[in-house]
Amino acid sequence: MCYSAQIWADFRKYERIGGKLNIKEFTKLAGWTKKKGNWVKVVPKAMRRAMMDETSGVLDIGTVEIAREAETEAIALIASEIGVQEARLVEANAKLASSKPTKKAENDRRVATNKIEAGRKKLEDLALPASADGIDRIWPGHFAPVMIRDPETGGRMVVPMRYRCRLPGWTEADEIEKPGTYNARRDKLSTVWRKVFGYGHGIMIVDRFYESVYLHNLQQRPLVPGEREQSVEILFSPSTDESLFLACLWTYVEPAGDDPGFYTFAAITDDPPFEVIEAGHDRCPVPIQEEDVDAWLHPSPNDYETLYAILDRRVRPYYEHQLVQQY
Repeated sequence: MCYSAQIWADFRKYERIGGKLNIKEFTKLAGWTKKKGNWVKVVPKAMRRAMMDETSGVLDIGTVEIAREAETEAIALIASEIGVQEARLVEANAKLASSKPTKKAENDRRVATNKIEAGRKKLEDLALPASADGIDRIWPGHFAPVMIRDPETGGRMVVPMRYRCRLPGWTEADEIEKPGTYNARRDKLSTVWRKVFGYGHGIMIVDRFYESVYLHNLQQRPLVPGEREQSVEILFSPSTDESLFLACLWTYVEPAGDDPGFYTFAAITDDPPFEVIEAGHDRCPVPIQEEDVDAWLHPSPNDYETLYAILDRRVRPYYEHQLVQQY
């Protein structure tokens, strides 16, 4: 099951609890994703909007300019691809109108038509504002702000991290083979995650999260004969409307070739409360108490007892849920 959360793109919410933005890392993210053409692919819209906002006073003008350049280049790349596919469509239609139409021409027309439509939808989405409430969603592979301990000052530092953790010793090929490391199961922390648990701890602030569940599980019924499993999205929100400090684990991937170093993270999950089970899901992120944040961000690999105690003292709100409208 895929876990995604809604993040605060308004970085000031991290600053209000003492998180100081690492401007260098945000600038690097904008420049790197611009060069790779991944700006709109891996940076959520609300986060992009915040990074392009010179009036926020959060990021310096240099970062804002690079972010804007990345957005402009992304739009140009999409428009260019639409142009290529439009030419392909004209050629395919001409071939199909001739006396010798081919299956290749039929396939080219179908593919070109689909890609043109997808490209136009991307451009339309880029023109729309981010979520009205200032938050956006992240998916595995997206970058999001995460708060960690500054190794130099010991203070709270906020850096952009990719939501899929590359475990120590892993290569990119290992990630492709085992792509599920965006969640860290609590019962695997001392085994699968032993080189990260007790070393790299972070916090992501959210006020809701999403899960993919099977419709029949949501409806608390078995599949009927001939029925196929159908996945639907559920939005979970604490009934108290409180902000949640989700416990995370992170690693740093060293620079390689043309790629700069970057941070990666996973959200810790555990067995869910009854109301989440009733909604059809079997996992839940772990929100810790605000007073435990510093202890969580300053872990010791030799003191699992304290770390597990923090997870045991988690905030336990009642999670209301609703079916996400499908488009």
